[in-house]
Amino acid sequence: MARGMRTFEYAVVGPGGRPVTGRVEASDETAVAARLRELGLVPTAIDEVHSTGMKREITLGGRGKVKNKEVAMVVRQLATMVRAGLALPRALRVLVDQSDNPALGEILKDLAAEVEGGAALGAAMESHVGVFPPVTRSLVAAGEVGGFLDQALASAAAGMESELKLRRTIKGAMIYPVAVLGIAVLAAVVMLLFIVPVFQGIFEGLDTDLPWATQILVDLSGVLKVIGIPLVALIALGVWWWRRHRRDTAVREKVEPRLLRAPVVGPLLSKLAVARFTRNLSTMTSCGVALAQALEVVGPTSGNIVVERAAAAAGESVREGETLADGLERTHVMPSLVVQMVAVGEDSGDIVGMLRHVSDFYDDEVSAGTEALTSAMEPVLLVVIGGVVGSMLLALYLPILTVTSSM
Repeated sequence: MARGMRTFEYAVVGPGGRPVTGRVEASDETAVAARLRELGLVPTAIDEVHSTGMKREITLGGRGKVKNKEVAMVVRQLATMVRAGLALPRALRVLVDQSDNPALGEILKDLAAEVEGGAALGAAMESHVGVFPPVTRSLVAAGEVGGFLDQALASAAAGMESELKLRRTIKGAMIYPVAVLGIAVLAAVVMLLFIVPVFQGIFEGLDTDLPWATQILVDLSGVLKVIGIPLVALIALGVWWWRRHRRDTAVREKVEPRLLRAPVVGPLLSKLAVARFTRNLSTMTSCGVALAQALEVVGPTSGNIVVERAAAAAGESVREGETLADGLERTHVMPSLVVQMVAVGEDSGDIVGMLRHVSDFYDDEVSAGTEALTSAMEPVLLVVIGGVVGSMLLALYLPILTVTSSM
């Protein structure tokens, strides 16, 4: 917001006599009223909105309150209604009435108010960048300019649905290993905090030196009692910091390239980034978005700064007159399969189809790789858990067994 500007919520009489509300930034109420009159609207109420509490969260895009699947469903429904011939403002109002999520309903209400006030839907979506993905916003803007808004909305919905499907596959496959690992850590902590101290009292009554394994277990129990709460606080602080700063460029530059080089998970993350890149690029080019512009938009959607910069470099090459295949090959980031398929698509005039085939291939590769990784982890985790718990129990009973055998 510009210096000296404040946010005001206004109400005007819309089509059919229905009240229409919206928000605008201005220096004072007089400026808001003047701007509305320039648009041919008669304000019935103008109130200042203070950027705190719930209203601030909604203005910032309902962060943490609107789920991606809800946004995908709204875009899909909007595409269906626009294709059926329903006017865009009316379609948005229908979605407002049908929304079960208050935060999403407020966002749709803001979109409807801006569209009824003469704004383009793509421009209105720019006020909610935390809700609508960049590909969706760009597709909608291109669809409005080119006169194919219904197709653009349908393509955007299809892209979001594919992304959600892939995420569900990955999360579903990771539930079991994460749960097992969590149970193992919890079991070890419970033993160290509650069971080992009981045995420690027994050990003090034994007139013998503790075996080294038992002594290590007793020492770990004592250390955990002292640093347990600070350690939990430190972990919580680390999680908070990561959630707050993981999107910072400096953090991404250090973390994301190393993730791609990591063993086992590195190739999987690389395939995931390529799948997102090619899928979103095929979606945008199928709607007539210029290739250089599409590359600029889809790069950040890959989720990895290495692929993002490769897309930006390829976009510069395309602007200079080179082919997309040559631009991607020069980055030395994209797999040779992607470069070859793009080259074939450019030669045959079906680059959209080739990009779609590549994205489908890598989607399947990510799904299969995730399932294979989790299947391999299951027996390893079971062995590790059994080994840890068994070793701890053996270390606890070893002094008692030693005393008993000596008697």
